[in-house]
Amino acid sequence: MSLPPEKASELKQIIHQQLLKMDVHGRIREVLAETIREELAPEHQQLSTEDLIKALRQRGIIDDVMKELKFVTDVNEKERTSAPKPSTHFVDRNPPVLKKTNIDPTRRYLYLQVLGGKAFLEHLQEPEPLPGQICSTFTLCLHFRNQRFRSKPVPCACEPDFQDGFLLEIHKDSLGDGSKMVDATTMLSICDPVHMVLIKTDTFGETTLVASYFLEWRSVLAAENGVTNVAVELLGVGSESKVSVGVLNIRLEMYPQLSKTFSSEITSTQFALERQKTAEKERLFLVYAKQWWREYLQIRPTHNTRLVKIFAQDENGVNRPVCSYVRPLRAGRLLDTPRQAARFVSVLGHERAPVIGGGGGKQEQWCTLLAFLCRNKGDCEDHANLLCSLLLGFGLEAFVCVGTKAKGVPHTWVMTCGSDGTITFWESLTGHRYIHRPINPDDPPLVEQPKPLYPYRTIGCIFNHQKFLGNCQPSDAVEVCVFDLHDESKWKPMSGEAIKSVCPPGATSSVPPFPPLCASTVDAAVTSNEIEVQLRILVSEHRKDLGLSTVWDDQLSYLLSPALAAYELERTTGVSAGNEEFQDAVRRAVPEGHTFKGFPIHFVHRNARRAFATCLRSPFCEEIICCRGDQVRLAVRVRVFTYPESACAVWIMFACKYRSVL
Repeated sequence: MSLPPEKASELKQIIHQQLLKMDVHGRIREVLAETIREELAPEHQQLSTEDLIKALRQRGIIDDVMKELKFVTDVNEKERTSAPKPSTHFVDRNPPVLKKTNIDPTRRYLYLQVLGGKAFLEHLQEPEPLPGQICSTFTLCLHFRNQRFRSKPVPCACEPDFQDGFLLEIHKDSLGDGSKMVDATTMLSICDPVHMVLIKTDTFGETTLVASYFLEWRSVLAAENGVTNVAVELLGVGSESKVSVGVLNIRLEMYPQLSKTFSSEITSTQFALERQKTAEKERLFLVYAKQWWREYLQIRPTHNTRLVKIFAQDENGVNRPVCSYVRPLRAGRLLDTPRQAARFVSVLGHERAPVIGGGGGKQEQWCTLLAFLCRNKGDCEDHANLLCSLLLGFGLEAFVCVGTKAKGVPHTWVMTCGSDGTITFWESLTGHRYIHRPINPDDPPLVEQPKPLYPYRTIGCIFNHQKFLGNCQPSDAVEVCVFDLHDESKWKPMSGEAIKSVCPPGATSSVPPFPPLCASTVDAAVTSNEIEVQLRILVSEHRKDLGLSTVWDDQLSYLLSPALAAYELERTTGVSAGNEEFQDAVRRAVPEGHTFKGFPIHFVHRNARRAFATCLRSPFCEEIICCRGDQVRLAVRVRVFTYPESACAVWIMFACKYRSVL
């Protein structure tokens, strides 16, 4: 039987791959060398093919290859003849498991394919990455109607090789009709866009927000055969929000196919009407906000200097009402308590929005929630908005506070009002909580006043998803501020109706819906072990450079675990527990006449080299790592605590014990 040339070359390629997988070539070379060495005289170095085949058969290599091949038998062929018909391809014993997606034939889906990118000119000069070389990567994150997706990372290039498909379910909001398949008319009224965020990860694992784009997917409703190709131009973020960073080629396809499609005039008319309605609502809110601000300034001229923030720019440079950055967010089963939520927010990285050039000015950029979560770091405003949303989800009356801390530095934090009137401040960057007790400036000098422990100095306004209140008390100092929010002589409110008109729910606005939180993909035990092994190597190398030997005490390292668990518990709950057992275990592990020293430190990244460099800057830690003495034993323990969105709290403890020689 003769095969066509393309089939023959394909078969050769498959055979070649199988032989490579079994390292048959290497084994043949070994047999060849052995046969020449053992069976041939030194003067006769010629070896025929028959000799080689004979040697391979004797050593069982040919039998091994034949065993590795599985032959697929055709059922009909077996009935006709007893000889099985060999297949034209090899079947792997452990075939790769393809991830299957359950497609419900009664539901409607949008299949979004990303078919490569082009014109990412910032990466024009970047060389092709060598195989196995670590390089910077692009990752595309998507959110659509409570569904989140993430592409495979691709190397940064002028034409990044994105080849990914995402199956987005288009479902109805109303529970009564939730089981019915959505028709074209209903889909045309679903104005939620597909939010796409492009993240760049450098070779050190640092993430940068490259672009944030809202894709209008409903153009597919007017496409022939329910398929359309779109070239999406991505613009930069912050100060580069008008600059193109690249183009993505996207293919949209409806599944199952629509029985009827709209004309392009109908879809474009719908989009124009929505834009007009949104623009009108935003215009009316702007008129109202200007009027509110004029009234606020008339109360007291000094109000002009207070930090009263009604609008804030997002990553795309779009001005949005601050109330739209907050809404109740439920974390499902990922977070159990408000304090755990505060801990989660605090372990997300803190980074100010980048500024091009000097001047020391702060670039304002309040990120949308998806951009903040995908980048895993943001400014204090992003942290405060997320924490406030989570606390609202837990049923608390929470507000974001805008004001200043020491030296007049602008800052945002979160406040909750208890049903008994207790005011609690939550610092979103650290997870710390402070009870607010106001000082009464009219009290006589002898009356003892509470000393504020919080770092906040002034407060200009507070807001959540339903309320906005400007501080109109004689002084905006936090320590004398009274948080009686119903007293309009102290707090000037905005109209709830006006806020509702531009903030979800109920607003046909340009404000993106909130994405759900994702569970961590980090394996805490494996990551802890990896960092610990790397730190041991770094410590040993550092001591070797100093001419010191290193002896590790595994038992002492293990004994440090309870302390690290107690530190994290204290950060989360404010309760310290288990310290007595830890101290007792250490006393028993350290012999009489020996000294024990320990140094715990906390990080929110998983880079062992960076952590080690930071530890060495501490004189206490450096003293332990570079310890000299008699019978020096070193210990290190790493404990990674995982949180949603793959955020991590990393605790490291270095310790040593040695004989005190005085």
